[in-house]
Amino acid sequence: MAAIYLDTSAVLRAILETGTTPEVEISISNASLLVASRLTTVETSRATHRLRQLGQFGEAQLADMEGRIEALWSRCDLWELSRDVCDVAREVAPGKILRALDALHLATFVLARRRIPDLELLTVDERLRAAAEGF
Repeated sequence: MAAIYLDTSAVLRAILETGTTPEVEISISNASLLVASRLTTVETSRATHRLRQLGQFGEAQLADMEGRIEALWSRCDLWELSRDVCDVAREVAPGKILRALDALHLATFVLARRRIPDLELLTVDERLRAAAEGF
């Protein structure tokens, strides 16, 4: 994959669950272009805050994860939650069961793919993957 859109599930799997899905980590490492929604930055930060509160990782581990997440953001073209993204999210994949945040990811992917035709979605979320079929 040369150009990939990262949804939050892929980022969390690669950073917080390192080694569980090596293909995700390899895809991210090898990508020449990474695209993500600004929403992903919020969701990953909330996930690390939750882990800190739950005490599931030590502070040093969390700091390392947060550093790797920031390094990933420095490689990403971050797309904003614009009016266009929200308008597309309202109508995208109407025949699929899709949560609101996933609809925002899918809408961002759809709009980004119009500019980057070879862009591929990288997700470990089966519902989002199914909703993205055909785009």
